[in-house]
Amino acid sequence: MTRLIIWRHGNTDWNAEGRVQGQTDVPLNDLGRSQAATAAPLLGGMEPDAIYSSDLQRARSTAAALSGLAGLPIVEDARLRERHYGEFQGLTNPEIAERFPEAHARWSGGDPDVGCGVERNDDVGKRVGEALREIADRHAGELVVIATHGGAARQGFGDLLAWPLDVMSMIRPLQNCHWTELVDTPNRGWQLRAHNVGPWPEKSIPAPV
Repeated sequence: MTRLIIWRHGNTDWNAEGRVQGQTDVPLNDLGRSQAATAAPLLGGMEPDAIYSSDLQRARSTAAALSGLAGLPIVEDARLRERHYGEFQGLTNPEIAERFPEAHARWSGGDPDVGCGVERNDDVGKRVGEALREIADRHAGELVVIATHGGAARQGFGDLLAWPLDVMSMIRPLQNCHWTELVDTPNRGWQLRAHNVGPWPEKSIPAPV
């Protein structure tokens, strides 16, 4: 049975400030590195067969905490990057609302076409979903850990499960260093086995970017 663990990166200063990261290459902060170090032994205990990562450093550094324990190389794939947030990147939610009120309203309302250079959610899903399928085919019958980003994780596994966008909008985002587990079952194909699993109880909902 093929299993995919889709793991969100640890905390960054922009997460802490509520800034939209998107594809800006923001590093982990001290909390994020601590989170990765705490989560890695739990994932290592599952005895993964391979580790993949977005090429953005916050995901790659998170994956490195597991790579060192598991003795496995990290395979980078740019398709696992976060959604590109265009002109929103680097801004807080209030700043976006002030500068781009119409686009902010579309974003807040779940409109798939936000404007301002923001990547469409269905395009994110197709991009990440394609990567997940290729990884799963390459590692049939194995357990693979994939370090990525909040929005990319949600849209990617939604594409793999063939869930519509309106269903995905009701799925709560992954907390930093938490993960989603998917399994490819013999009779029913891909199924969601667990979501938002991690070493800490859920206290708040962070921005998935």
